[in-house]
Amino acid sequence: MLYLIAHYFHFEGLANLIRYQTFRAGAALMTALVLGLVIGPRFINMLRLRQGKGQPIREDGPQSHFAKRGTPTMGGLMILVSVLVSMLVWMDLSDPFVWACLAVTGGFGLIGFLDDYDKVKKRSTAGISGRVRLLAEFAVAGVASWIIVSHTGTNLYIPVLSDHYIPLGLLYYPFAALVMVGAGNAVNLTDGLDGLATMPVVIAAGAFAIIAYLTGRVDFAHYLGIQHVPRAGELAILCAAIMGACLAFLWFNAPPAAVFMGDTGSLALGGALGAIAVASHHEIVLAIVGGLFVMEALSVIIQVAVYKRTGKRVFKMAPIHHHFEQLGWQEATVVIRFWIVSIVLALIGLSTLKLR
Repeated sequence: MLYLIAHYFHFEGLANLIRYQTFRAGAALMTALVLGLVIGPRFINMLRLRQGKGQPIREDGPQSHFAKRGTPTMGGLMILVSVLVSMLVWMDLSDPFVWACLAVTGGFGLIGFLDDYDKVKKRSTAGISGRVRLLAEFAVAGVASWIIVSHTGTNLYIPVLSDHYIPLGLLYYPFAALVMVGAGNAVNLTDGLDGLATMPVVIAAGAFAIIAYLTGRVDFAHYLGIQHVPRAGELAILCAAIMGACLAFLWFNAPPAAVFMGDTGSLALGGALGAIAVASHHEIVLAIVGGLFVMEALSVIIQVAVYKRTGKRVFKMAPIHHHFEQLGWQEATVVIRFWIVSIVLALIGLSTLKLR
């Protein structure tokens, strides 16, 4: 909004600062951070009053988690409000990527909210049907894919190799939707311990803020030998808003958590990262930067597949963070070590920009 106003007045005076994506990214981060810290206590009190017993806890989960009964969920609403307000204030609303990412963030957030609401209402960890949820997610991701692809093309670029890509053609549409849905559900599976998903999302968003900015700059893209995507740099501002909102949420989600993110936040944040990766044509790099989320999702897939086939479990419990808890690791130990893994993976992902 402010960008369009400043553009109308030809960026005169201090408004010239708004011309620069780096300035707006910093402003978006601070806006989301401050807004999240301000509305956080009221949101938490509202959720606590409305939910009563809070988020249902898995009966087959680690014993230490039973002490968390009564903690309200749907804290992702705080994140969504902070991100969406920051987006609308600081981003160039004429950019089609903004609306594609807004559709995924808001759409996945709504799906997650309905799932959380169903869990709280029925006092069950099941939520709405998995099939219905996936169909809704693919519908939202399909619309976003159509918007993005109409401005970027259908090539899948290979990291490390300059100017190497796979022309997927029409197959790129379901592939792009799969990236968004997969990212959303992978972050959702990771959100099982206090702060476990939040900081890796901040780290991944920081990495993609750099990637989006460099991809959107023709000079940097040419120098690095990566695909130039006009206007993709605007997504760096969205990444910054996500970082600010998540840091504010972490203030309240730090152990012992006063509120849980819930599917409302985790699905929306994961979907947003997937949409940013598709728009910047760094889908494969997302699998590296978000390798922790991939590991969590794979642990569930492997556990279910092997158990159905052999009746035996590969892990003591899935997702894999519960496996380490069952091995005797303290929750804080699991969380901090997984954060370290996320930082390392983000650095590896960023290194692919220059390794050509």
